[in-house]
Amino acid sequence: MEQKWELHEEAPLEQIEELGRQTGVPTIVARALYNRGLTDAQAVENFFNPSTALLHDPFLMKDMDRAVDRILRALREKEPITLYGDYDVDGITSVSMLYLFFRDLGGLVYPYIPDRQTEGYGLSAQGIREAAARGGLVLSVDCGITSPGEARLAEQLGLSLIISDHHEPADELPNAAAVVDPKRPDCAYPFKDLAGVGVAYKLAQGILAAMKLDQEYVEKYIDLVALGSAADIVPLVGENRVFVKEGLDKINIRPEVGIESLIEIAGLKPGRIEVGHIIFGLAPRINAVGRLGDALRAVRLLVTRDKAVSRETAQVLERENRRRKEIDNTTLQEAIAEIEPTYDPDKTRSIILAHERWHPGVIGIVASRLIERYYRPTVMISIEDNVGKGSARSIAGFDIFSALKSCGDCLLQFGGHKYAAGLTIEAGRIPEFRERFDAIARELIPESDLKPKIKIDAEISLDQITPEVVAALARFAPFGPSNHRPNFMSRNLEVVGGPRIVGANHLKFRAKQGGEVFDAIGFNLGDYIYRVDNGMRTLQLVYVIEETEYLNRRFVQLRVRDLK
Repeated sequence: MEQKWELHEEAPLEQIEELGRQTGVPTIVARALYNRGLTDAQAVENFFNPSTALLHDPFLMKDMDRAVDRILRALREKEPITLYGDYDVDGITSVSMLYLFFRDLGGLVYPYIPDRQTEGYGLSAQGIREAAARGGLVLSVDCGITSPGEARLAEQLGLSLIISDHHEPADELPNAAAVVDPKRPDCAYPFKDLAGVGVAYKLAQGILAAMKLDQEYVEKYIDLVALGSAADIVPLVGENRVFVKEGLDKINIRPEVGIESLIEIAGLKPGRIEVGHIIFGLAPRINAVGRLGDALRAVRLLVTRDKAVSRETAQVLERENRRRKEIDNTTLQEAIAEIEPTYDPDKTRSIILAHERWHPGVIGIVASRLIERYYRPTVMISIEDNVGKGSARSIAGFDIFSALKSCGDCLLQFGGHKYAAGLTIEAGRIPEFRERFDAIARELIPESDLKPKIKIDAEISLDQITPEVVAALARFAPFGPSNHRPNFMSRNLEVVGGPRIVGANHLKFRAKQGGEVFDAIGFNLGDYIYRVDNGMRTLQLVYVIEETEYLNRRFVQLRVRDLK
């Protein structure tokens, strides 16, 4: 798909150079920092050295005091505590982290994750009734903010309920002992973009502060917070950056046996795990068991300290992930076959598909893959017994949660955030929903937003790529949303050595400018080989600069994002 190149606005050179002098980084790195709003030495210091000392006071979050008081009472009185989590990685790591944490404090704790197919997203009547059978306290993690009906049921059954969530609230907040969600309109917490597991971590911090216990009781589980936060694609800035950086350090230095077995089964290199390995290697395997069956199997993997149990459970996750891939691919091909006959890139503003045979556990993944192909907000709906369960995914600049809210009267239920959401709908209302959603997309998405954009930090020449630049850019990690690797552009590059396609469809060549030559690789850009192999003398490249390893040799390469 063609991409639009956008060169960052030129910042005042004097300020860039001064920032470089204050922080000891080369000018092109100072420019990339400045582009991210890091305009003084202290901000850069905090960015380069994120630590738990930078985390906010948990009691700045609305209802945190009420939640902590109620949980402390449950711990003191040995009440059963049911941890009710979502069935994705964020929910699974939230349940796992708090299960271990409460167990350390002597709590009587029970994990519960709903069945995706029979109970659906959020708090379910079935789950509430199961918790009511043992009584005590229900603590939701990564869900519950859009479940006022289930909250009323909990109250009727004599349960205490605490909602801990990070999704956008609906107009009616659930009635509960406490509702902890930084996105509550009346919550003044300074960082709004926590994952569900991040909110759960703040709860644990608050409990330890109230008990006057050392924070190491929860910091030892920061690897789970990193896993859930990275997998949930939250912005990797602020507190999320702290969680993921500290958690990756633990995963790479002293992983718990469950994560170690997961790394092993995924064929990843221990000690070299980065955010990309979580998103594309570890997270799909954890997600797979919740998509196709019982997500508590993943909780068992993450909380066990028995190596034999962890290896056996990791094998189960691997088998389920292979089965999930087969279902993904079949569903994707069916979706494409439905889209192509009528797809018009000049007229289509959204894609909404519904089918009775589609597995509800994979439609979110397929929606994301359709966006990679068509770059339109996409809703995939699986229908069973005249009720559709849908997963919605969006493109940059289009708030899909707000769009669903505008169609809320024709939905049974919906929830989520700006770029990803879920919904349920009566099958008979899908045509109406499709028409109304598309009208909103037409109104709010300008034509200029129908192509993905590449933000370019600076135009540079290859002789500016020095060892000092490479070392300083590496300190931007961990990379992810709102903190992608800096993109650079260079013009008038020669291709030296025959370009070739390697792997599945990756374009590999060497780029030369003056006396500088670098290896370049464009993942999934094999179809562009004609642009470098047709006698043209020069290229323009957009790329990131990274150090990589091949056959035990480390070297700097240009990872190509686009080329002309």
